[in-house]
Amino acid sequence: MADEPLDSLGGKTPLQVAKTPYMDTIARKGRSGTMLTLPDGFPTSSDVANMSVLGCDLATELCGRGPLEAASQGIATGPHDLIFRMNLVNVDERGILRDFSGGHIAQADAVESIRLLNERLGSDAVRFYPGVSYRNLLVLSGERFSSDIAYDKPDDNHGNPVADHLPRAKSPADEETAATLRRLTAEAAEVLKGRTANGIWLWSGGRVGAIHSLTRRYGVKAAVISAVDVINGLGKCLGLDIIRVPGATGYIDTDYEGKADAALRALKEGYDFVYVHLEATDEVSHAQDLDLKRQVIEAFDSRLIGRVMDRAGDGVAYCVLPDHPVPLAIGKHTRTPVPVSVYQPDNIPDAVATFDEEAALRGSLGFLKGSDLMDLLLN
Repeated sequence: MADEPLDSLGGKTPLQVAKTPYMDTIARKGRSGTMLTLPDGFPTSSDVANMSVLGCDLATELCGRGPLEAASQGIATGPHDLIFRMNLVNVDERGILRDFSGGHIAQADAVESIRLLNERLGSDAVRFYPGVSYRNLLVLSGERFSSDIAYDKPDDNHGNPVADHLPRAKSPADEETAATLRRLTAEAAEVLKGRTANGIWLWSGGRVGAIHSLTRRYGVKAAVISAVDVINGLGKCLGLDIIRVPGATGYIDTDYEGKADAALRALKEGYDFVYVHLEATDEVSHAQDLDLKRQVIEAFDSRLIGRVMDRAGDGVAYCVLPDHPVPLAIGKHTRTPVPVSVYQPDNIPDAVATFDEEAALRGSLGFLKGSDLMDLLLN
C-alpha cells in the first residue's frame, strides 16, 4: 500500500488521495510512526516483511517462503526436504519474462499444470505441489541438496531474460542443487508449452526452521486471516491459528467483508490478537495500475477496516500498516520504512490526523524496528 509521490497526483501518494476515513480515524485517535520491515542484508520479499512486522529475528529465523507455504498447506516435510516457492509464469518466445503470475492463472488451470509437472518430471526426489493460483511449491528430497542458493525474485524481473536470472550456486558444494533447479526450469517449459502459464520460476527455498512462538512469548491467543500461503504459513509457525475465508482470493475480487466478519468472530471467540492481511494492494502495485490501487485502498478501508471498527467499537485496539512499499513508478518492493498507526483505548493521541507516508513521519511512535511493534501491541 505504501508508495512514493506521483506527478500525476500533484506530488501526493495514492494513500494520500484515496478516501480512507477509517484509517484516518485510527491515526487521529491514536499514535503514528514508521517501521522498517525490509532491512538491508535480507531479500525484499513478503516473508521478510511480515516476519519483521510480527517481531521475528530475521538473522536467526528467516527460512525462505517455501517452508512457510508448505506449513500453511499442511505438507509433511522432513529435515532433508528443501522447499522452493515456484511461480507459474508467462515467458515470451524470446525467453523474456512477461508475467510473474502467469496471467493470474485460474486455480483449476494451476492444479492441472502441477499435475502435468508431476506426471512428467516428478520422482522420489522431485515433487510439485499446487498452492493458490500462480503460487506453488517444489520439494527436493535428499541430503545432497543445499539451501544456500542465490536466486532472483520474479516480480523484480518483468521484461528481463529468464536465462539471466536462474538459480545460482554460492559455492561448489551447491552446484548440484542449482543445476537441478535450472534443469527443471528448462524441462518445465517443454511440459507447459502452449499454455498461458508456460514456465516456472524457482526461488526463496529453504528447510523447515525454528521460528519462535508469538503466542507463548506474549501469552496471547492469536489468529491469522489471509488468502496466501506465505502469510498463513508464517502465522502457523508463530503459533497463530489459521482462519480461512472461502472468498479470499489474493486479488481485487477478494471477500473484504468475509475477512472482516472472520476477524470479528475471532474477537468474540476470545482471540486476543488477529492479524488480517490483504494481498490485492501488492498485486495491483506490481501491475503499476494507479486506478486499481486507489480502488483497493478505498475498499480495504471501507469494506474491511470500517466494517470491523463499526462493529467492534473503541474498546478494541487497532493497528494498520503496509507490510512493505511497492511504488507504482517501478512496480517493485523497496526498503523505505512504512507508515504505521496504532489506536489503543488508553493511549494519548499525537497530532497526526491522517494515515499516510508523510504524516506518519511526524508521529510520536517515531521509528520502529525489530519487535518494537509487537511489544507495543501485546506486552
